[in-house]
Amino acid sequence: MTPEQYVQEKAAASGSSFYYAFKFLPPDRQAAITAFYAFCREVDDVVDEVTDASLGATKLAWWRQEVHRLFAGTPTHPALLALAPHLAPYDIRADHLLAVIEGCEMDLQQSRYLDFPSLARYCHLVAGVVGEVASSIFGRTDERTVAYAHKLGLALQLTNILRDVGDDARRGRIYLPISELQQFDVKAHEILKREAPWGYSDRFSALMQFQAERAHRCYDEALALLPEVDRRAQKPGLMMANIYRALLRELEAEQFQVLHQRIALTPIRKLWIAMKTNWRGR
Repeated sequence: MTPEQYVQEKAAASGSSFYYAFKFLPPDRQAAITAFYAFCREVDDVVDEVTDASLGATKLAWWRQEVHRLFAGTPTHPALLALAPHLAPYDIRADHLLAVIEGCEMDLQQSRYLDFPSLARYCHLVAGVVGEVASSIFGRTDERTVAYAHKLGLALQLTNILRDVGDDARRGRIYLPISELQQFDVKAHEILKREAPWGYSDRFSALMQFQAERAHRCYDEALALLPEVDRRAQKPGLMMANIYRALLRELEAEQFQVLHQRIALTPIRKLWIAMKTNWRGR
């Protein structure tokens, strides 16, 4: 299997909404974003698949070394072998990749976030930086697009957090800020229990709606930041925005019943949203 085949299979197997947006890119850009996404998945999988934090830290340390080998011209992992030809054309830097690793490492070191600024720092590393690299691969020509990419990354990550409250609780993690749990009088043990009547309550619904409204504001702010000159090139990001915002609205329609199940859009619906965005350009 070639490195290119490896990253293609990695991206396809993830079932992520990102995969649908990639399909509309020209071959060279598609190859670059697929390799970059595969790297992100590999690092994220380290955290999701290990139960021993010290083992996870060891694996992430290996990935840091592999990033340094990549920029020295001697990578060994197929994901980075596939990414190597795209570093210079799309201005992908070592600090970009190391930031993603740092964000994943936060998952090994903490399972709670005191307040929203703390959570936003995590989102910056695992989503904002990813958005910045993706916007470059898509074809960024205006530096103002970087701010759009970071804000959109935050919106997407906040949507992920809402969708995954139950899955994260199963791993003992709660990403919803502690200060906001306290604001709505929601107890951590109610979320961790993941069942009625403890998990679902008017208090929990109010907390989740508060989070959803913040995510909606981030989508609106991101779109307002996107310069018109880059709007056509950034259509894959707009596809992601529309897919994830549809998911956010689905979570609202389902009254945030996320503790005992995973609410998701069907593949055909994701593809339809991506196609519609491609046609309409927004």
